[in-house]
Amino acid sequence: MVSRHLSRALLPLIALYVLSGSANAQTIVHKSMHYFRIGGHTAEELDRELESKGPHTSNSAGRHPGAARIRFGGTLTYVRTPDSCKIGRSRVTVSIEIIIPRWINRRHASRNLALVWDTIYYDIRRHEARHAEIAVQHARDLDRRLMALSSYPNCQALQKKIVAVTDKVSEEQDEDQLRFDRIEAINYDARLMRLLKYRFQQLYGVSG
Repeated sequence: MVSRHLSRALLPLIALYVLSGSANAQTIVHKSMHYFRIGGHTAEELDRELESKGPHTSNSAGRHPGAARIRFGGTLTYVRTPDSCKIGRSRVTVSIEIIIPRWINRRHASRNLALVWDTIYYDIRRHEARHAEIAVQHARDLDRRLMALSSYPNCQALQKKIVAVTDKVSEEQDEDQLRFDRIEAINYDARLMRLLKYRFQQLYGVSG
C-alpha cells in the first residue's frame, strides 16, 4: 500500500539560473526499510496484531500490513539568454520508506505457522517493493520529460510548462499505484493459496 499523502505532493523543484551550461539529467533514489514489531502466537493473533499496529495511509482509515511512503523532490537549473530560457540540468529525487512487519515470536512458532507467516511476510515485502519500483520509474520519466522540453521565450513560460509536466507525471504515478493495488487485491487470495501450496510442497515433499 503506497502512502498517498506523500506521493500526491507536487514535486518541489528549485530553479537555479545560470548563463550557460550543457543539458544533464539525474535521478537520485533514497531507499530505507523500517519495521514495526508484532507479537502473537496464533494466526488469529497475528491478524489482530497487523490490524492494530500496521502503518496508516492517507487514503484509508484503517491500518495496513505494510506501506511505501514516497516523497519526490529535486532541483533544476535554467540556462537563460536574452531571448530564451531552457533547462540546463534536472535532478529529480525520490525518497522511499518501506514499512513492513517483524514478528518477534517467529523463532518459537510451530513449523506450519512459521511457513504461513513467511509466505505472508515475503508477499508484503514484494508488494511494497513494487510500489517503490513504480515511483522510481516515474521519477526517471519526469527527468526525461523535463530534459526534453524545448526553449521558451522566457523562464516564466518555461516554469509554467514544468509545473504542467510535473502535475501530469504525478497523476500518472498515482494512477499506476492505485491500479497495482486494485490488481493485487483482486488476486490476493488466489496468489496466497498458490504460494502456500508451493511452500508446503517444498517443506513436506507432497503434491496435489
